[in-house]
Amino acid sequence: MALKTKKLSVLILAAGQGTRMKSRWPKVLHPVAGQALLHHVVSSAKGLKPTAVSVIIGHQGQEVQAALGSWDSKISVFWQKRQRGSGDAVRQAASWLKRQGGEVLILCGDTPLLRTETLKSLLVAQRQGGHAVTVLTGAVSDPTGYGRIVRTSDGSLLDRIVEERDASPGIREIREINTGVYCFDVRALLSALPKLRADNAKGEYYLTDVIEILKAAGLSAGACLCSDPEEALGVNRRRDLAQAEKVMRRRIIERWMDEGVTFVDPDSTYVQAGVKIGSDTVIQPGTHLLGQSVLGSGCRVGPFAYLQDCFLADNVQFVASFARQARVGEGVRVGPFSHLREGTVIASGAHVGNFSEIKKSRIGKGSKINHLSYIGDATVGDGVNIGAGTITCNYDGWQKFRTVIGAGSFIGSNVNLVAPVSVGSGSVVGAGSTITKSVPAGALALERAPQVIKKGWAKKRRAEKENH
Repeated sequence: MALKTKKLSVLILAAGQGTRMKSRWPKVLHPVAGQALLHHVVSSAKGLKPTAVSVIIGHQGQEVQAALGSWDSKISVFWQKRQRGSGDAVRQAASWLKRQGGEVLILCGDTPLLRTETLKSLLVAQRQGGHAVTVLTGAVSDPTGYGRIVRTSDGSLLDRIVEERDASPGIREIREINTGVYCFDVRALLSALPKLRADNAKGEYYLTDVIEILKAAGLSAGACLCSDPEEALGVNRRRDLAQAEKVMRRRIIERWMDEGVTFVDPDSTYVQAGVKIGSDTVIQPGTHLLGQSVLGSGCRVGPFAYLQDCFLADNVQFVASFARQARVGEGVRVGPFSHLREGTVIASGAHVGNFSEIKKSRIGKGSKINHLSYIGDATVGDGVNIGAGTITCNYDGWQKFRTVIGAGSFIGSNVNLVAPVSVGSGSVVGAGSTITKSVPAGALALERAPQVIKKGWAKKRRAEKENH
């Protein structure tokens, strides 16, 4: 939808206490699909390419300001020291609004489901109607808690918005609600803000009262009905947070399905907003894809896989396993029941099997760690076979030490490699050995106590037990 060039700024209200969340964290920083509520709102607003974005902060504002700085250092903030309503919040940015001029889009920081496309529709309605203000509205089945939209007699324009606590029983029956999203002509808004009065049930300055002030001055107010009522959801309680998570998760998965990704059971799969997935990858049930994880094409992930901030190249099989901050090369097989910890890098064609754990290690091409092993702080060359029960003893209680295993080596089952230690390329370490000294290339290393056999000992021992 093309928009004519016109100066547009965005002001986001994020100063409220959010008491119904019953949380020690700022409400707008609670996550949905891996990103804070406020982050979703900022992202949607920035899709409009505004000239400036500002946020009104107040309750726990230091935390909110710090989060904003990590997303975009160009976002400015204004403080509302006392929470006296949305109208008072906008007043805190009056000087900034005067400098910006043009139009301002005012959003709430707890509405993560709003899409950029919907905000564009609001701008179009504002400009085509030539209004002083246009309100984004939503039609919902349960309007409890929301301000009600009262239209003019012909239904084409906005007459007023009535907050629920101030509404008559008849007005409470209205199901068209105020989403808290407005597009104002800045000059009109600034002319009305000084006229706000706190003569309502809460003694607050309502931004919605600006509409009546503008209408009394002979200016028009529009109402743009949002086509998707889910976008109107404001997160005020934990149950709202869960609902927003469900909707956002469905959107994300549907988008990736449209890009050629198969989800066997979308309802039991969890994908966060920052994840990227290649085409022809199949995601099995019970899988969690979190953070900034990137999956290549042709992968098979799950069931019951957990990946956080990981990279998987093409054609990886990752089954019933856990990984965080790991990089996995093309054609690698992981699982079931593997654990890849931070700093793990697995080169193409390698295998990591059941009940194996890898941490801060590089595993070379085609190497195999198939059973019950722990490889920590190690460099494993190409084509290495590590037998069941092998561990790198990397920690002496005070420091971590590295193990190096050369290409083409064979490490037998139940081997302890006591770091710092190296095994040269092409070497063989016999099963059951505890290696404390470096092994030269091409050598055989054994460390075993002599086997002792005492004939008849077991038979004699059983007889003694039976006699007693």
